[in-house]
Amino acid sequence: MELLLDQARIEAVMLAGVRIVAFLVIAPPFSYRAIPARVKAMLAVSLALAVSPQVAGAWELGGTGRYIGALLLELVVGAALGFLVLVVFSAIQAAGSLIDLFGGFSLSQAFDPQSMVNGAQFTRLFQLTALTLLFTSDGYQLIITGLMRTFSALPLGAGLDLTEPVDALTRAVTGLFLASVQIAGPLIVVLFLADVGLGLLTRVAPALNALALGFPLKIFITLSLVGVVFVALPRVVSTLGDNAVRLVTGVG
Repeated sequence: MELLLDQARIEAVMLAGVRIVAFLVIAPPFSYRAIPARVKAMLAVSLALAVSPQVAGAWELGGTGRYIGALLLELVVGAALGFLVLVVFSAIQAAGSLIDLFGGFSLSQAFDPQSMVNGAQFTRLFQLTALTLLFTSDGYQLIITGLMRTFSALPLGAGLDLTEPVDALTRAVTGLFLASVQIAGPLIVVLFLADVGLGLLTRVAPALNALALGFPLKIFITLSLVGVVFVALPRVVSTLGDNAVRLVTGVG
């Protein structure tokens, strides 16, 4: 009994698995450390087997040096694509940081080892909310679909034009700042007007301590109106998911 193994197909599956693993380690929501590494590995193997009919025909056997070079290249490609998705979804975390800064919560910062986020209450809360919405709204499936499409735009071992990831990263960072201001903008405007009002009140009645009044007032306003921002988060996560898929599939 002879067992025939298609070496080209095996190499293609391994190369695809390297790209997928590098992507899952960096890209949210799979980068969350509460997800066991065994689950990520099983997911990577399953996705690599699923995409094997597509990538097997595009990969040709070569020497050991060519295969090692292709492994390193796929590692870089997967990490670059995952970093693009990470930058896009960092807009929600940045919005939470802005609310902490303007609301007076930034003094109580802490580090979350699960999500690798260092920030105050709303920074970590917005990050966890975004991860939850990605799973509950099936947004993670959209991200995985975008990753699978990259094997058509960027075949195995075909190389990577650095100008395209850099351009995509520039657009992602620009969108990060814009989206974070748009998410937290209404509450920031209210807090800014509260500061202006306290400043005018201090000029009218200098005996009043604006600093002592400002902290509890801004905390009360933040806790009262932050629900308005949370109502918009599901739509924001959906929009950011679409943007992430367009950026990932646009590279190559």
